[in-house]
Amino acid sequence: MELDSATLENGLIVLGELLADRGLYYEIVGIGGRSLLLLSQIDRSTKDLDIVALVKEKQFVTAEPLPKELLQAAEEVGNALELGTGWLNNGPTSLLNLGLPPGFMERMHTRYYKGLTIHLADRLDQIGFKLFASVDQGRQSKHFADLVTLKPSAEELEKAKTWCISHDVSKIFETEINSAIESLNALS
Repeated sequence: MELDSATLENGLIVLGELLADRGLYYEIVGIGGRSLLLLSQIDRSTKDLDIVALVKEKQFVTAEPLPKELLQAAEEVGNALELGTGWLNNGPTSLLNLGLPPGFMERMHTRYYKGLTIHLADRLDQIGFKLFASVDQGRQSKHFADLVTLKPSAEELEKAKTWCISHDVSKIFETEINSAIESLNALS
């Protein structure tokens, strides 16, 4: 199911209440389209909330696998509110192994939902993630469309490029990054 901002916000409220009722507390770090939606940076529906990490003792830890109790509560909320299965997606947690952008933790935006705290990646970091995904999935992808919507500045794109090429040092990848940036600049 595609979710808009209000539906997503309601899902997080209900999930946080359910976790609190069960005496559970989790901190998650969200990136991607839903994260941008929650920050009012884009206005499109999305299918899932991408989780890049959990936070334990003020440290990022892998979200693979998601804790069983969190996953169960999310599935219950997903079924009750018709959010679909897997509306919390831990697929992007592999980015944690590669390294998040410098200063990521200090730039996060935090929201509290009783038994759930969600830290949302800042716009600058999202630009980096979207640029990386745009090279991987192409200019027809939702990631490139999100970049167009975000209208990143030349400085933001340069910072994003620096982070992206630290994860793939091949000359081909850098050429593709430069091409994507040229395409973005041509659209602005």
